[in-house]
Amino acid sequence: MRAAVMQGLHQPLAVETLPDPVPAEGEVVVHVGRCGICGSDLHMTEDAAYGCSKGDVLGHEFAGEVVATGKNVAGLQSGDLVSVIPLMSCGHCEYCRRGEVQWCGNFGLQGGGYAEYALTRPNQCVKLPQNVSIADGAIIEPLAVALHGVNLSGLKTGDKVLILGAGPIGLAVAFWAKRFGAASVAVQDLTDYQRSRALDMGADIFVVDPENPVASAEQCLGGKADIVFECVGVPGLIAQGVEQVKPQGTILLLGLCTKPDTFNSFAMLSKEVRLVTSAFFTRQEYEAALEALSQGAMQPRLLVSDTVTLDNTPEIFESLKQRTEQCKVLIAP
Repeated sequence: MRAAVMQGLHQPLAVETLPDPVPAEGEVVVHVGRCGICGSDLHMTEDAAYGCSKGDVLGHEFAGEVVATGKNVAGLQSGDLVSVIPLMSCGHCEYCRRGEVQWCGNFGLQGGGYAEYALTRPNQCVKLPQNVSIADGAIIEPLAVALHGVNLSGLKTGDKVLILGAGPIGLAVAFWAKRFGAASVAVQDLTDYQRSRALDMGADIFVVDPENPVASAEQCLGGKADIVFECVGVPGLIAQGVEQVKPQGTILLLGLCTKPDTFNSFAMLSKEVRLVTSAFFTRQEYEAALEALSQGAMQPRLLVSDTVTLDNTPEIFESLKQRTEQCKVLIAP
């Protein structure tokens, strides 16, 4: 099979021919139909903290067709269209039974979607209904990540919401926040690239003011936010969020930041700000994201800005390391 393979840190991907995967007992092979390029994938090729290295095949947002099954695989057969939950787990421990697979002792992140075929396990496969496309199946993961964050935030009907960052996760948060009854949803970014997409996905306000982000967001929202979602993952944004949230408000961290960050804890304490972190999602949230698409929600589909071939993937992957008008790019291996 052909795959876009990591060549090492700070190196472009390269398309190579690898052996076709063969399912062992309890495994399935998925012919990848679509795989999203995630912002964390970009970081994995630049930051050693993620533990990725030469020879790895990235890609954890993928969907496709089951083409082979190993022994003792139940509930799946060749021809089934599935979205793959990229959280590897044992499938039978207490956490797995509750759907909280991210806390399983065998937890790991499933990659392999930047290829024609990928190995996975049956407990990670969610069958797609007929009215949900393969492309839809590839955006369920970021939708579930955003939904988990919104659920943890305690968002209530009528809340004022400020989202820092207009990437796919920030825009997905806007979708869920509006769907859950937020009165005002503002998305704040450094550039205007995603203004139209953000407004179409549920945001009421789009703010660009690098010189005075705190005052401009407050003016647009008509006050400080009940909840600030940090969806970028760069040092300094927690401190900014403390200024932007109301007393006894919540800052919810969704952005992945591997660098040390500092903020004034007294400023946070004096406002009784609640700082909440969000990691991954539950199986129930993954299925809820799929259900939203199945019920006809069109806004999440606006995340997809382009679909590229495997041959184009290395070039496009490198270009996404710079801010562009692209949002969610899907690979069609």
